[in-house]
Amino acid sequence: MMDTRLSLALEAGHVSLPEAGEIVVLGASGQSLAGLSKERLLLVVDDVIAASAYEAQGYVVKNTLPEAAADALVFVPRGRLEGRVLFAQAAKLTDGAFIVDGVKTDGVDSHFKELRKRGTCSAAYSKAHGKIFRCELPAGATDDWLEAGKGGENAEGFFTVPGVFSADKADEGSRLLAAVLPEKLGKEVADLGAGWGYLARSVLEREAVETLHLVEASHAALSCAKHNITDARAQFHWADATRWQPRASLDSVVMNPPFHTGRKGVPELGQAFIASAAAALKGVGHLYMVANRHLPYEEALRARFGFVEELDGGNSRFKIIHAAKPSRKR
Repeated sequence: MMDTRLSLALEAGHVSLPEAGEIVVLGASGQSLAGLSKERLLLVVDDVIAASAYEAQGYVVKNTLPEAAADALVFVPRGRLEGRVLFAQAAKLTDGAFIVDGVKTDGVDSHFKELRKRGTCSAAYSKAHGKIFRCELPAGATDDWLEAGKGGENAEGFFTVPGVFSADKADEGSRLLAAVLPEKLGKEVADLGAGWGYLARSVLEREAVETLHLVEASHAALSCAKHNITDARAQFHWADATRWQPRASLDSVVMNPPFHTGRKGVPELGQAFIASAAAALKGVGHLYMVANRHLPYEEALRARFGFVEELDGGNSRFKIIHAAKPSRKR
């Protein structure tokens, strides 16, 4: 078993856990939980891919918070406000006590300083470009963060919460794609990586659409989409878009696929979206997608589709692609 910052800190006594009771883990997205008793853990995981991986290892995983816990562990996320919300949730679960584990590039140092202003924190144990420490916060110390975590309407009137992609407003690529979608998309359509529902609302403006599948890996984003898209034609799937397949083949797929895992660019992720779209479409189906112009998707598109073209409507940063005549190979 490989030592981690968490296991080393527990072994050295820099942080400790209560002898009994459930320990809730927030913000886990693939981190090792070595050093913790698997039987005592409840993981609240937003990403369906990480959730499936933890479940395969035998952990109990949910996507909603319990009422209370004996202790809590927060893995620091990338977003500053998202981190604050997780700290506030942890404090509410445990009456103020929780452990924080994070790397410097995700802002653990600034979180440490801010939490010390609101309560008491142990000395930070530094290892592997990160820190781990315990916090004790008084009642009400994070009420403002809890309130922010409830979310609200963004600049375009969509409901979003901290941590979802492009929460303040729709990203430029999605807006460009929505503007050029054809009037005829067919009856059965999917939005792969649907986020909080911006593209979905545009698709559902077409009366001929009978079913729209919103496929999204983030439970928080999908919950926002359910709030924003109340059309009875919408079906919601908390699923990995690179593996999801409909029961019946689709007429069209629209998508603005992600190409990052954390801070690392992973073009293969978008290529996997393309393969999934091709497998989901009818032989006469169509794919409409937007991507950053530098991403190398053309080879993957030509390998999966008999027809590929770039549509007008893109710009120096984004390209909009239409593909048709999908192949069935995976």
